[in-house]
Amino acid sequence: MPVVSLGLLTGGMANFDLQSFLITLLVLCISLSFHEMAHAWSANRLGDDTAAAQGRLSLNPLVHLDPIGSLAFIIGGIGWAKPVPINPARFSRAKSIKNGIMLTSLAGPLSNLFLATVSAFLLYLTITFAVLAGGQGQLADVVSQLLNRMYFANIILAVFNLLPVPPLDGFKIFGSVLPDAIYYRLMGVERYIGMVFIVLILFGRGLLGTVLSWIAWPFNQVILQPIQFLFSAIWRMLGIS
Repeated sequence: MPVVSLGLLTGGMANFDLQSFLITLLVLCISLSFHEMAHAWSANRLGDDTAAAQGRLSLNPLVHLDPIGSLAFIIGGIGWAKPVPINPARFSRAKSIKNGIMLTSLAGPLSNLFLATVSAFLLYLTITFAVLAGGQGQLADVVSQLLNRMYFANIILAVFNLLPVPPLDGFKIFGSVLPDAIYYRLMGVERYIGMVFIVLILFGRGLLGTVLSWIAWPFNQVILQPIQFLFSAIWRMLGIS
């Protein structure tokens, strides 16, 4: 269940802009739906069709967005999507239940990194076509904003959900490498750790944003550097560098 904070994705709402807000909502609908569908797809591939039977193998935001979580996001800038239901006992292609949970949990953040990569490539492609067409028109400007926000939102969602804290995916991934005794002990206090973490998000966004930016740095390098190198070469060939 990815928890999302508008402040972490947009830098806050002090200077409210309707177009930017609508773009952010669209980006989050796409990104969260893809994230949750990836969980459902991974579980289904491992033999558990619980989520698939509930229609969660879909990019339709209506089957993934939680009404209360969405309303909380609009009002307070922090929200959540519906958790994807899984039945670990039905994993038939995983080496163990813990391994199946780890793979299913990892699918969500990996899907966001994939979306970030595609968005960065399309952003540079849009800029290239805009320059070749003689300038950045209004449509190209909106598309560029959308793709730019899509990239950064998915990087933040991936990094954020990889944190080893409940109820985030990183907690289940981290737990898969722990001894069973420690893992199940942590599971017993998962709710309390999660409550403390939510308080930290609400009152420590600046600190959390700084930590996430540090963690996101290597992901930015791995994704952006090859794309920038590719388009730098293309622009030199086209004479627009």
